[in-house]
Amino acid sequence: MATPRAVAQPTSAGELLRFWRQRRRMSQLDLAVAAEVSTKHLSFVETGKARPSRQLLVHLADALAVPLRERNRLLLAGGFAPPHRERPFQDRAMQPLRQALTALLTAHEPNPALIVNAHWELVAANTAADLLFDGVHPDLLTPPVNLLRLFTHPDGLPRISTATPVCSRPLIDRLRRQAHEETDDALLDLVTEAEQHLIAAERTGREPAWTGDGVMATFELTTRLGPVRLFTVIATLGAPLDVTAADLAVETFLPADPQSGTRLRALAADRER
Repeated sequence: MATPRAVAQPTSAGELLRFWRQRRRMSQLDLAVAAEVSTKHLSFVETGKARPSRQLLVHLADALAVPLRERNRLLLAGGFAPPHRERPFQDRAMQPLRQALTALLTAHEPNPALIVNAHWELVAANTAADLLFDGVHPDLLTPPVNLLRLFTHPDGLPRISTATPVCSRPLIDRLRRQAHEETDDALLDLVTEAEQHLIAAERTGREPAWTGDGVMATFELTTRLGPVRLFTVIATLGAPLDVTAADLAVETFLPADPQSGTRLRALAADRER
């Protein structure tokens, strides 16, 4: 069964507030209590009988945990300038963040590490991340490289590793919830595509056995020096103020055993020769 598409969003400030309130499964009373406003005034704002101030819109957006991009839309609908910039990653103002993330990627050597945007397109990667691409189908490496597709497509990471659906399902489930919560149809389409790849892998009966140890899912990556057993950690910025920055995620691939760590260091030494 196809995954349902996100519901089309309304346009006025009041309609948008009602949309996000219902999206968060909150009644007017729930939101009024959380935001410390009267239910009557909230009702008037939602129906357009009262024009909300900028401060009230920001306050309600906080209470509803509205994503930064959608906060901009809410403020614009209310007649106010958007509070959050959306700069390209290569923008001059983003240079301090780029430098910090580059240092983070470098610090993870010899372990693969990469940065993706909201739709899991590759933004940056360290040298060790080349191990994740060595042997996958070239078509999957055509920019913009989509890591969600690369990690689930049969010609992607599963082609050069023992990565199984159990390794990807927690991420897929989280991204599906995120797509619905943020009404992101593009992300929902990618999640649906990835799920189809996982379903196909399960149906073939050729799916490799899970190598998890009962604590986390791991997989073995094929390298020229032999298999490397890895697990992943995904991190985001703690307090982003820019929409682009808020969308970034850092995924690192760490050795699951001492032998894999030794092999990763040996692979790095080979690259430096």
